[in-house]
Amino acid sequence: MNGPPSELAPFQKRGERELYAGHVISLGVGTFVGPDGTPFERDLVHHPGAVSVVPVLGDEVILVRQYRASLDAYLLEIPAGKRDVTDEPPEETARRELIEEVGHRAGTLIALAEFYNSPGFCDEHSYVFLGLDLEPAPPSAQGVEEEHMTIERVALDDVTGLIASRELMDAKSIIGLTLALRHLGR
Repeated sequence: MNGPPSELAPFQKRGERELYAGHVISLGVGTFVGPDGTPFERDLVHHPGAVSVVPVLGDEVILVRQYRASLDAYLLEIPAGKRDVTDEPPEETARRELIEEVGHRAGTLIALAEFYNSPGFCDEHSYVFLGLDLEPAPPSAQGVEEEHMTIERVALDDVTGLIASRELMDAKSIIGLTLALRHLGR
């Protein structure tokens, strides 16, 4: 699915100029040529990728309420984190993040989906897993936001209502929770 349909001429990336390299992202301007030969530029954000986990314990899901600086607000979310350890498989990142954020280890981790968060400008590639057979583990918050987030247990039967009421608006959480409910036959 990465290439164009066979009847279309391909777009061509000709280069990229880096404008900014930060702690999490880098920003560049890419130069491209369209199928008809028209040159154009696009702003590009590069991100190392992320993982998220839907941790289910009995008839509940464990969520976090975390401050998000880009919105200057707290969001209710499934546990998640950056893929910031070189060559670490996504499953291992998911296991690590689950322990760090909610203090649980998943005995079973099931891949639910992979997706691009905002492909119109960003290459962030995300993985979402279902975490089952949870066991307590010592949490180890990383960063000021995690140190001040709260952990909330929500009944699985209440998840669709939280989405409908806009109490839960985070895309990775909506994707993960919807697929987890389907996987669990709920």
